[in-house]
Amino acid sequence: MLPEIYNNHLTTYLKKSEYLILLIVIELIQVYRKIRLEELANRLPVPILFESRRKKLKRFFEMPCLTIEGIWIPIIKQWLEQSFNPGEVLHIAIDRTQWGLINILMVSLIIDNRGIPLYFELLDHTGNSNFDTQKSILSRVLPWLKEYKTVVLGDREFCSVELAKWLHGQKQVYYALRLKKSNYIEVEKEMWTRLKDLGLSPGMSLFYQGIKITKTRGFIGSNIVAKWKRKYRGVETKEAWFIITNLTSLDETIDAYKKRFCIEEMFRDFKKGGYDLERTKLTGHRLTSAIILITLAYSMATFSSKIIKDKGLAKYVGRVRKNKKMQRRHSNFYIGLHGKDWVDSCDLLDVESQALMQLSPGKASYYRQGRRAISLIKSSL
Repeated sequence: MLPEIYNNHLTTYLKKSEYLILLIVIELIQVYRKIRLEELANRLPVPILFESRRKKLKRFFEMPCLTIEGIWIPIIKQWLEQSFNPGEVLHIAIDRTQWGLINILMVSLIIDNRGIPLYFELLDHTGNSNFDTQKSILSRVLPWLKEYKTVVLGDREFCSVELAKWLHGQKQVYYALRLKKSNYIEVEKEMWTRLKDLGLSPGMSLFYQGIKITKTRGFIGSNIVAKWKRKYRGVETKEAWFIITNLTSLDETIDAYKKRFCIEEMFRDFKKGGYDLERTKLTGHRLTSAIILITLAYSMATFSSKIIKDKGLAKYVGRVRKNKKMQRRHSNFYIGLHGKDWVDSCDLLDVESQALMQLSPGKASYYRQGRRAISLIKSSL
């Protein structure tokens, strides 16, 4: 069974047969971490020939109703309403991932050091996106985030002055976009200098307020943050960050921009580090369907992890950090995914597990606590 928000929408949006196949496919994706049609067909629990199972899945992935507007956006909108109050700060990152001829532009919400997809597009070309494409995808997302203080984060692909200027004109929208070091800023009246010539060295940071950027198509009103991380534990950062922003302080800008890297962790979870999306060989609408299904599975694992952690049950799923200064050992995605793995294994081998526990009566109280933890984790999934 899917979580309530997912279930309520999908049971009304899809036909019963479509909903049941979607339910089965998501379960297979979560258990086996594979999205290739052949591997899903190998495990599809329908008593028909393998080739018939493969064709059945192929038809499912080609269904016109499998769109991000129809499947995912109503769910994530409702989740946002339940999880955040109007006026709260939301950080969203725009980024692009590519393998072979596949090129995906995505906007994600950053929560708990991971990105949750809000919207994505398959680009019809390889390489970088342009301002028009970036504006188009953000225009689809920002209107349904207007109740919140939204901070848009982007790396050097999204550093165009046009994008910063456009975001600057949106209500309740803030931005922190990394600039190329070759950009010019007007440090004084008619006095221009390139960012790389500001004289930064490791450990230094600068904040310029209300400055003009670029000599030709620039605009006045943004702030520039320049920061070069100091050498830490023998590791030295190769270059400084130069960030254009309308946030009002250096620390706020740096703290916001650091969150951008969470979308890269999400891409890793989607690909070799999780669901192996790169090996699907799907294209077009079938690839879109695959990404939507992964988004459903990924978000369910990530959201359930927060519940598991809030209940103090993460220690049953994986190693936890001993103090706040330590880097956390596992992501929310990991805890949610492996929490499901553990309770599924407990159900599958329940008879053997009970027999094993009977051999250690002195540990009965610990086993009772563990059985209760299993029950609570199940209720979180």
